[in-house]
Amino acid sequence: MGNLLKVLTCTDLEQEPNFFLDFENAQPTDAEREVWDQVDVVLKDAKGILDELQAYKGAGQEIREAIQNPSDEALQEQAWAAVVPLVGRLKKFYEFSQRLEAALHSLLGALTSESYDDPTQHLEREQALAKQFAEILHFTLRFDELKMTNPAIQNDFSYYRRTLSRMRINNVPAEGENEVNNELANRISLFYADATPMLKTLSDGTTKFVSENKNLPIENTTDCLSTMATVCKVMLETPEYRSRFTSEETVSFCLRVMVGVIILYDYVHPVGAFAKSSKIDMKGCIKVLRDQPPNSVEGLLNALRYTTKHLNDESTNKTIKSMLQ
Repeated sequence: MGNLLKVLTCTDLEQEPNFFLDFENAQPTDAEREVWDQVDVVLKDAKGILDELQAYKGAGQEIREAIQNPSDEALQEQAWAAVVPLVGRLKKFYEFSQRLEAALHSLLGALTSESYDDPTQHLEREQALAKQFAEILHFTLRFDELKMTNPAIQNDFSYYRRTLSRMRINNVPAEGENEVNNELANRISLFYADATPMLKTLSDGTTKFVSENKNLPIENTTDCLSTMATVCKVMLETPEYRSRFTSEETVSFCLRVMVGVIILYDYVHPVGAFAKSSKIDMKGCIKVLRDQPPNSVEGLLNALRYTTKHLNDESTNKTIKSMLQ
């Protein structure tokens, strides 16, 4: 009986995909080139977006003075002049989120197609596309971390909308009105109202990809995500793989990507990432995070705590919950 059990457990447990995903040097093959080129155009702008967001100071001072002195026209004009260019920037970030979603759809289309038998083959043979997918996730979590710590963004946009509607009531021509019309302002406002707007864009985009591609089994998408999470985990916990990273930044890149795919999996998979039937070893992934210097991963642990969909389900293993406490 003991021997039989041993055989059963060995064959029943899925083998963890065991290969090195070269996040530092992967180059597109001819087969990947078309999708890679499309996505590359978007990714080229991602760093600039992060730099602009990081430098975003907001118009808090001008807005406060205008609100405290409602009859001082000069202060009203100063606040408006300070806010209009900032809203142009917020609009640019929002429009970038739309481009990012389109890029994600192209990548998912390639990485879940029937051209290979399983997601491991896809990721192994389409490393450059897997790297781009990883770069999108890395950007997304970084953008949301920066946005979360910058309350000026929502304050500036709220002030802009309030002032705009007051100008309309008083028939004052608003410069910048053509920049953001009412319908667009509603969409942008909804985008920034979310704690993690880019992540929401990606998880909605992934869900949309699954529902629009009815001919594609949902497992193609969820297996691609779970395989990627596992590959990141294995690379981070295996000294032999980890020693192949030439830069320490690749470690934090890998950690962000692992958390990003877990969150997407949790949104798209019917029972999520924390269920017993999940193909992601959540305990192993959380352990990898916990093994890093604490100040470097707190944001990522918070992303698992607060932006996943199924963590608080009754079916979630108590050990996993307490590991994230």
